[in-house]
Amino acid sequence: MDENSARQKKQNLLSNLHSLESLLVAFSGGVDSTFLLAVSRQALGDKVLAGTADSVLHPSREREEAARFLKLSGIGHILIPTEEISLPQFVENNPDRCYHCKKLLSQKLLEIAKQRALRHVAHGANLDDLGDYRPGFKAAQEAGILAPLIDAGLTKEEIRFLSREMGLPTWNKPAMACLASRIPYGHPITIQKLQMIREGEDFLYRFGFRQFRLRHHGDTARIEVESAEIEKIIEPSLRKEIVEKFREMGFLHIALDLEGYVTGSLNRALGKQGG
Repeated sequence: MDENSARQKKQNLLSNLHSLESLLVAFSGGVDSTFLLAVSRQALGDKVLAGTADSVLHPSREREEAARFLKLSGIGHILIPTEEISLPQFVENNPDRCYHCKKLLSQKLLEIAKQRALRHVAHGANLDDLGDYRPGFKAAQEAGILAPLIDAGLTKEEIRFLSREMGLPTWNKPAMACLASRIPYGHPITIQKLQMIREGEDFLYRFGFRQFRLRHHGDTARIEVESAEIEKIIEPSLRKEIVEKFREMGFLHIALDLEGYVTGSLNRALGKQGG
């Protein structure tokens, strides 16, 4: 990575944001949206507002971390109740699930922006996102949601580097994704499944795992952790605790993925479906 090039892209981003006059940022508390919000604050001052989805799809600890960051930074914040679980197209969990979810959130963000007299709405998609299957990005584009990090040509690596230079606590934060992404396509999304995933991941979080997922395969829980932490999770006493907890939650089988954590591993099924 060219550090000077990354810094120049940040300057271009600041200039682009300044021209927007006022902005509502879709803020999840992750690496990208935190960086976008912080730079937007530099460019627009108090004419920037953060909007966070209040949803069963996101762990409460993520919302709490986001709220703490905003309190320290003094940026205005609004929680946006979303009811994705009420959308049949979302619950069916077809490959376009994220499209319907993002479409709903985009509509709510635009409504709030209009109410608060904010001229634009933006989200934290970065250049690397264009290389993955992202139906939600299409919905945001259709709604007119801006993607300033993509316009500035910023990659995830560059955003982490610039975040570290700015002293943002999220610079090395693990990748995030909504809890519905733990359920294979074609398997309906239910409140019960989401609660099981949330409870299981909260349990694993307490043991200090950095990057992990609990994939819900019916009566089987498939756990992904980083390759370097596989030995840790199979340590006899910890393995016993996890098995007991997950059985108590309702899983009959508890499996460890020997490949380790892989971003978007459930998207592999799309290639098979598409031939």
